[in-house]
Amino acid sequence: DADGAALVANGVVGVFEGANMPSTPEAIAHFEERGVIFGPAKASNAGGVAVSGMEMAQNAQRVSWDAETVDRELQAVMTRIHGECHAAAVEYGFGGNLKAGANIAGFKRVADALRDQGAV
Repeated sequence: DADGAALVANGVVGVFEGANMPSTPEAIAHFEERGVIFGPAKASNAGGVAVSGMEMAQNAQRVSWDAETVDRELQAVMTRIHGECHAAAVEYGFGGNLKAGANIAGFKRVADALRDQGAV
């Protein structure tokens, strides 16, 4: 992918998707082969989902958080997500591959929920 190659050629050290999977598989492979940190959409977009959840919680409780509280909570959520993705990648032999870790961590969450609900 020419865009991915151009990013690497210009010295990019990390690519974190902000849209729904905008990077082609070829670009992702190019990033991974050259040691560029890649944050897949499913992980990096989780911040927007988290803030929506915080907004719903505030509305349900009829409270309003200030910007600093929202930012602190969002930082905690994103730090946890990164930690879970990284740990899953390492545990399953993918080093620091955040894409693999996000897929594994997401799968494990769904599998655990199904097991906990007695569905499997």
